[in-house]
Amino acid sequence: MLELQHVSKWVNTGSNRTFILKDVNLTVKQGEFVSIMGPSGSGKSSLLNIIGMLDEPSEGEYSFMGEAVHKLKEKHRSALYKQYIGFVFQAYHLIDELTVYENIETPLIYQNIKGSERKGMVADILDRFQIVGKKDLFPTQLSGGQQQQVGIARALIAKPRLLLADEPTGNLNSKQGEEIMDLFKQLNNEGVTIIQVTHSDKNAAYGSRIINLLDGRIDNQS
Repeated sequence: MLELQHVSKWVNTGSNRTFILKDVNLTVKQGEFVSIMGPSGSGKSSLLNIIGMLDEPSEGEYSFMGEAVHKLKEKHRSALYKQYIGFVFQAYHLIDELTVYENIETPLIYQNIKGSERKGMVADILDRFQIVGKKDLFPTQLSGGQQQQVGIARALIAKPRLLLADEPTGNLNSKQGEEIMDLFKQLNNEGVTIIQVTHSDKNAAYGSRIINLLDGRIDNQS
């Protein structure tokens, strides 16, 4: 599904080059559930952002669904992202001015899906997450767990082939966190490829493979 070859990311400060990622090689197959672990500052979120096309590597090659991402123009890359990738953030990234319903609907508007079709898709996912009763509320009226559910519903609404999750349970209590991880496992069983960044050994164990990052390099894979 995706392959990174000799990917590095750095920032230049004066004449010094500081590496965030260094010579990362990684292949993820369709249907895998990969957990990325490592201490703070090891480059986990940067790696996820490059895979999710929110950032570009300083050097190296990235192919996704047979496309050479590092060679694509911004517009083509953006279309690829919208078609195939869903992103779940620790900080939810919901739009405060929009209701739950409108937040979840947003990706479909970007994809130019017709209004009647959007209605049905949003209704289905509200039902799946059992948040139909919350659809007219605003994010600030929800608990952390509910906000994260809405964030995941929004990431899944367009039926992505790849779900990227950055510390998806970081702001949740253990019961909420477990519910989210069980949902991820279920989605993975349905064929969604998942890559999550986590500090939690328990969450990492949901994955079929664990990748450890240290100082921007892949330390080992299990």
